[in-house]
Amino acid sequence: MIETLISSKTRVKLLLKFFLNSNASSYLRSLESEFGESTNAIRLELNKFEKAGMLQTEFEGNKKIFKANTKHPLFKDINNIVFKYIGLDWIIEYLIGKLGNIEEIYLTGSFAKGLDSSTIELLVLGDVNEAFLKELCIKVEKKLSKKIEYKLVNKVEKSDSVLLLWSR
Repeated sequence: MIETLISSKTRVKLLLKFFLNSNASSYLRSLESEFGESTNAIRLELNKFEKAGMLQTEFEGNKKIFKANTKHPLFKDINNIVFKYIGLDWIIEYLIGKLGNIEEIYLTGSFAKGLDSSTIELLVLGDVNEAFLKELCIKVEKKLSKKIEYKLVNKVEKSDSVLLLWSR
């Protein structure tokens, strides 16, 4: 869907990387290995985002580190578009609407790191009927054409690879 509006695959990857998890930061060479694309294509897109004020930069030694500018007026809108592109808004709405005892939902795995994937990995905190949750996930998988893996937990260790999606 988003590929219709944004023809650059590199730009879509950068949007996922920086605007899904606002804590994500990276430098050019690490993006090259993550994306499997040339540094030139990535550099061009990074420069456009930086010039527009959508990415902030800082230097660590000789590395230029990029991070989303959460104060940019369009940050929230882009973040919402990325959530909708992946289907996270739909997952949250559907699960919370059907499973009332959820306290928190976290995103883990590739998407939490800002990388596209065919699998959405979730941590679900709360008193939940797992059989019903499994049923709901199967329905959501059909809607999104993505596999959903979940883990029911009592506690979540916060880190850069765990992203809070929803909290009561």
